[in-house]
Amino acid sequence: MPLLGRTQSSADNQHPLNSSMTLPDHQKRMRRRETPGEARFVTFSCYKQLPLFQNDQIKQVFADRLARVRETHRCQLLAWVLMPEHVHLVLVPNLPEHPLKDVLSTLKRPIAEQVIRRWREFDASIRKRLVDRKGRIRFWQRGGGYDRNIVSDQELLEKINYIHDNPVRRGLADRTVDWPWSSACWYETGEGLISMDAWD
Repeated sequence: MPLLGRTQSSADNQHPLNSSMTLPDHQKRMRRRETPGEARFVTFSCYKQLPLFQNDQIKQVFADRLARVRETHRCQLLAWVLMPEHVHLVLVPNLPEHPLKDVLSTLKRPIAEQVIRRWREFDASIRKRLVDRKGRIRFWQRGGGYDRNIVSDQELLEKINYIHDNPVRRGLADRTVDWPWSSACWYETGEGLISMDAWD
């Protein structure tokens, strides 16, 4: 069973974090700190915030890749959620062998390549909306996204609850466990698309 126990759905308790996740300018400029054994709360988005994960097959591509990267890079995955246009993760990188930037690159690049290649085969119209200024087709928004070091067990629990509540707040599911594209079901039942790691 998970170390942190059952996470609360929005029906159980109002989440303590602001759902808008608007960041002050000084937080946007914060440098990432690589500290061995420290958890990171990471958010990254699809290009132009487009809902590129509407299709369940594309969602499955992401989930399969995340599970593989968890194993190959030996990082502790503590929580995740895949939304139509963005991703939240809580993980502990295996430092110094696999810093976070390597984990994210190994996760994101193959997904983009596989999905865009498939769209080319079908001449999918969405490609026209993904062309950047240099004429390249992009899947992910440029930049590192949002990355915060988690410094306490309380903050860790808050972030996990925030992640699991995302689909409920957006009206994509009635309960956190009803959204299969997250770790909520694993925390509730011990089963899910991807096994989670215990927090040391």
